[in-house]
Parts: sequence; C-alpha cells; structure tokens
Amino acid sequence: MTEIGKRIRLDRVMNRDTGKTVIVPMDHGLTVGPIKGLQDMRSTVNLVAEGGANAVLLHKGIIRAGCRGYGKDIGLIMHLSGSTALGPDPNDKVLVADVIEAIKLGADAVSVHINIGSKTEPAQLRVLGEVAEICEEWGMPLVGMMYPRGEKIKDQYDVEVVKHAARIGAELGADIVKTNYTGSEEAFREVVKGCPVPVVMAGGPKTETDEEFCQMVLDSVHAGGAGAATGRNVFQHESPAKMVKVLCGIVHEGLEVKTALAKYMR
Repeated sequence: MTEIGKRIRLDRVMNRDTGKTVIVPMDHGLTVGPIKGLQDMRSTVNLVAEGGANAVLLHKGIIRAGCRGYGKDIGLIMHLSGSTALGPDPNDKVLVADVIEAIKLGADAVSVHINIGSKTEPAQLRVLGEVAEICEEWGMPLVGMMYPRGEKIKDQYDVEVVKHAARIGAELGADIVKTNYTGSEEAFREVVKGCPVPVVMAGGPKTETDEEFCQMVLDSVHAGGAGAATGRNVFQHESPAKMVKVLCGIVHEGLEVKTALAKYMR
C-alpha cells in the first residue's frame, strides 16, 4: 500500500504526462536569511503557483505560517535538513524536521540536503539512509539534494564528482535527485546515465540573463534530465510567474528557449 501512496504523491510533484518537474526551492531563508524575493513568502508562493510550477520546497515553519492553502494549488516538498551561513561549518547539514512532521503538515514529498566531500559526510549519509527507510515505510517520496562540496572537491561542477554524488542519492534510496548542472548537455548526460532515478538540475546562482539560464535547463532536459529545481532565478526574477511559465514551456512542452521566452515573457 505504501507503494501506491508514494506513486500518488509523486504525481503531485511531477507532471504525470511528461515525467518531469519544475520545482521552486525556497528554503534559503534558513541558510542566508530573508533575501530578495523571500521577504513576502505568501506572495512569492502564490506567484510561483500561478506560473504553473509543479512544487515548492519549504521549511516547516514557513508552511505553518500559512504560505500555502490559498490561490492556485501546488505540490509541497518539505525540507528536512539545514545549516546557516553564520555557523562554524555551513556544509554540515543536520536534520531539523522529520517525515512524520511532513505528513502532518500535508507534504507531498520531503527533501534532504547532502554535501558529498564535506567533513561531516559520513553523518549526512547515515541521515539520508535512515530518512529513505522511513519514507519507504510511509509511502513518502524523497528528494535527495546531492552536492559535491568540501575540502576534497576542487570543482563542484566537474562531471566526475557530480555523477558520483547523484549516484549516491539513488544508492541510498532517493526517488528524485537534485544536483549541479555540469556545464554542457554532453557532460550532464553522463550524470543522468549513471543515476537510475530522475535527475533534476539545480538552478544555482542567479544568472545574468534569462536566455543563459533557460538554455541550461533546455540542455539538461535534452541530456535526459527530469526538469529543474531552481530558486533565485525564479523568486528573484522581476516576474516570477512568467519565469515559471517559461520553464514549464521548456520542460513540459519541449519548447526552444527563444520560443518559450517569446510565448510567455510578454
């Protein structure tokens, strides 16, 4: 029965017809504070939903504060881990919530952030494995945010370390893996090829132009990726709803970048 529950919940965070997703993570407030675009969470969530995103990703306190439950419906992923930029080791992600809390708050999926190569990698891997087991028991989809970050990582976008990080997520039970884009369609295809669960491209820092960012998303999809999970390039955009529509056009409609921008960024 839990397999049925997981499948139903996955349909709420991924497009059933395309098998892809557009997720807007907005968990940044814990890490770096109320940055631009995240001061008024209710408004931002509503704009993202209006644009047609498949899901938003939030911490439990923001969910409890009522930043969902009005306007257009949207899938909800509750983030279970965190750290702050002010802490002694920002790469040391710890559990700040659990699967049962997520169920009580109506989440459709949960996510855990793991920094491969960090000093506390062993503890984070243990957490991922344990959370995956609990998710399996309760039929809750798990998004593994798998990033190569730490002293041993010379380039966090290098295809060798990114595809290893993505594979670790699948090995330990993630249903969807979110990881860095490796800079080209050819390189990202290697990441997707080595991961037996859907891989979504992380949005990364705010880009200089919409075209630059959208081209990365398109290339990741052409490489076999399952969409994008992007924060700043959406919620810091002058028109978040339109930006989401563009992304959905690329991910779900198969539009080219110029076509999607011309159609939705008007």
